[in-house]
Formats: sequence, structure tokens, C-alpha cells
Amino acid sequence: MTAEGPLYAAGCVLWRPGRGGDLEIALVHRPKYDDWSHPKGKLKRGEGALGGALREVREETGMECEPGAALPTAFYVAAGRPKEVRYWAARATGGAFVPSKEVDRMAWLPPEEARERLTEERDKELLDTFLATRAARGTPTSP
Repeated sequence: MTAEGPLYAAGCVLWRPGRGGDLEIALVHRPKYDDWSHPKGKLKRGEGALGGALREVREETGMECEPGAALPTAFYVAAGRPKEVRYWAARATGGAFVPSKEVDRMAWLPPEEARERLTEERDKELLDTFLATRAARGTPTSP
């Protein structure tokens, strides 16, 4: 590890009701890493985690969203530094995706397909927790 402090980031499991009312999950593709993940990013100096999560969703997906329940925080090492990523569930309320250098593709997928496409195991676990939370409330596949 380096002497530098931890990296702080935040993001969301972004969802919407799809056609027929079935749940859809938004995933983003980052060409730099050639991976599929939930929208997330580093916090700006002095920025709160929830505000940063909503900003990152907007920047990466073009979507405005309504935050919901807090989800588990991810802890791992990135580029030799400890990283902490706080997450929330968030319902998309509108917007449109525009590709960028950072995120070149976005996909709305049913939960099973989203789980298969996610690159990192920790992102799959986060999706599983999101779905379990919904199931505990009695809404496994509908918004």
C-alpha cells in the first residue's frame, strides 16, 4: 500500500419498471477497464456520499433518480489504495443516456441478465442484496 489515504466513491443500483412492469437494472460499460458495473465514481472534495452517488448516476447514465434504501458499502483495494464505495438503491425518474469517453454504453436489463453481465463479483453481490431487500418487502420483480 502507498502512504496515500483511502479513495472514497459512491454509486447506485439504478432501476426502473420495464415493459410489462418487470424490473430493469441499469449497467454501464467503462471502456478504460472494459467492464460492466453499476454507475459509481469518486467523490469530490467536501461532497457528501449520497450527493456524489446521484451526481455520478447523472454523469454516467444521463438519468435523474430518486434515492431509496442504503445498500452495503464495498471495501477493496484499487491501484494499491484502499477504496470505500457507498451505494444506494435508486429509481430512475427520467433522462437519456449519452455516450462519453468514460462510459460508452449503458444497458437496461432484467435482474438475471444484469447479474450475468456484471464483471466484478462484488457488484453481483450488491445486486443480490438489492433484490433480497425488495423481496423482503414483498416486491421481488416489480417496482
